[in-house]
Amino acid sequence: MDTSTILLVDDEEAVRKVLTFPLERDGYTVVQAADGEEALERFGDQEVDLVVLDIMLPKLDGLEVCKQLRARSAVPIIMLTARDDELDKVLGLELGADDYITKPFSIREFRSRVRALLRRTNLLRQGRPLDEPPLGINGLEIDVARRLVTVREAEVQLTYVEFELLKTLASNPGRVYSRRMLLEALWGSADYRDQRTIDVHVRHLREKLEDDARQPEFILTVRSVGYRFCDR
Repeated sequence: MDTSTILLVDDEEAVRKVLTFPLERDGYTVVQAADGEEALERFGDQEVDLVVLDIMLPKLDGLEVCKQLRARSAVPIIMLTARDDELDKVLGLELGADDYITKPFSIREFRSRVRALLRRTNLLRQGRPLDEPPLGINGLEIDVARRLVTVREAEVQLTYVEFELLKTLASNPGRVYSRRMLLEALWGSADYRDQRTIDVHVRHLREKLEDDARQPEFILTVRSVGYRFCDR
């Protein structure tokens, strides 16, 4: 049974109760917070493996909380957004969220999202990726075991999903991945997810890795298909 700790942030007590029950049934420890300030306090009090964060919060909204969390941690973050509010989804990803889920949603979908993000973090915690060799090309080095990325010897801070996306592409240089393939590689399923999510994460990677994000050297676009990692 999973022993991960999840910080669940929503200002509606009824929502927290509905989401906490299936998570605890799956074996997770759930820490609750009802507003943005409390969320930051709870996060600082203990080790958290995943944050589920509603955007509409009192005191500090979810976007500001996401921004502050991301400034101090690479913890996986799932944003809860209002139905059809495209701006909230994009802003959440821009500020470093790893995934989002749109209200109203099914408990089955919610559990699927949580499991997908925690699956890889649990593998890391158990030490399984330690045998993976470093990856690199043209001054970009990816130390898979330590989850450390450097560009021309300068360390680059990546979010959880940014690292996983980069590792997936770099592990098979030259291979073309569709957006759907990348969604499936990162989360085990492309269900419920907008494929443009990949575009946002790729743009962030380019901004952090490339000398000129408009003329990328490492992550290349394959028009009408998806992306590939350079192979020379």
